Amino acid sequence: MKANKKTFIGIVVSDKMEKSIVVKVSTRRLHPMYKKYVAWSKKYKAHDEANDANVGDRVRIVECRPVSKEKCWKLIEVVERAR
Repeated sequence: MKANKKTFIGIVVSDKMEKSIVVKVSTRRLHPMYKKYVAWSKKYKAHDEANDANVGDRVRIVECRPVSKEKCWKLIEVVERAR
């Protein structure tokens, strides 16, 4: 079993699927040629067993075994609820 699993904190952008959410994780990266920091984001599909998260919530996700073709992340906690 893998000891150090990746975890990310992101914003839920979609909760229309059953027991699934789409989480957008934003970071800043150094551009290799221009040496400036640019905004970068990626969307992850995560498993939400209890359908707990809603659009706009800040959540923590962790990698897990593949649940389906594109889902290999699961929801750990809702860090902050959307207003």
